[in-house]
Amino acid sequence: MTSSAPIGVLDSGVGGLSLLPALRTQLPQENLHYVADSGHAPYGDRCASWITERSARIIQFLERQGCKAVVIACNTITAVAVSALRQRFEIPIIAIEPAIKPAVAMSRSRVIAVLATTRTLDSESLRQLRQRHGDDCRVLFVPCPGLADHVENGDLHSPGLRARLRDLLAVPLEQGADTLVLGCTHYPFLIDAIAETAGQGVHILDPSPAVAAEVRRRLANGGVLNSADEQGTLTLWSSAPGAEARRLAGHLAGSDTPARPLPDLP
Repeated sequence: MTSSAPIGVLDSGVGGLSLLPALRTQLPQENLHYVADSGHAPYGDRCASWITERSARIIQFLERQGCKAVVIACNTITAVAVSALRQRFEIPIIAIEPAIKPAVAMSRSRVIAVLATTRTLDSESLRQLRQRHGDDCRVLFVPCPGLADHVENGDLHSPGLRARLRDLLAVPLEQGADTLVLGCTHYPFLIDAIAETAGQGVHILDPSPAVAAEVRRRLANGGVLNSADEQGTLTLWSSAPGAEARRLAGHLAGSDTPARPLPDLP
């Protein structure tokens, strides 16, 4: 594998694009191939076997594009499928997970809230993460069904979104949560609305910088960091059936170029 080979990034939709600023900051020379499987979103409503097989097909597609590593930018895939995927593929797989450990270290009230999909919150891997790092802190799991759909639909500021956030955050804030963990990569696109709803004094943690640092470490250990002088490229793929959804992917990535249609995956 050559150092100029791209890094693959996959998510159930456009949410994982929230990782791009951190990846660009820490790995500016790397070429990125991003797959948004928006045509099959949300993954949170799917069974584990379907998520595993669909993710495997996307990883195989990224391998065919010559990728040297794959970043799973979807907490649901991490929660239910990453172990099986790592056993199946030799390519390095770096997976995102909710930032419970730093949240526990940061919290003064000793109450934190993890905002995520129901599928992620129901996973054994997340329960183990809470057990490892949350012994001296109350860790509230807050299911947020439908919240990622606002991002998939390009709704980042509407009154309906803000009303939904008020409903979701009412209980954890009443119970003293002073730190919110974003357990879905869609949610950083809503961070302004979340911060406004939560109010002053509430910390919001996005794990993107930690994921980017781990990608850099893995590539450096493998001797395949890209040392080119120029800025890396970005190629977007989307399974969304409509051109407008593919344009949204480009917009959220900071590009005027819409995502390419993702080919049918065998």
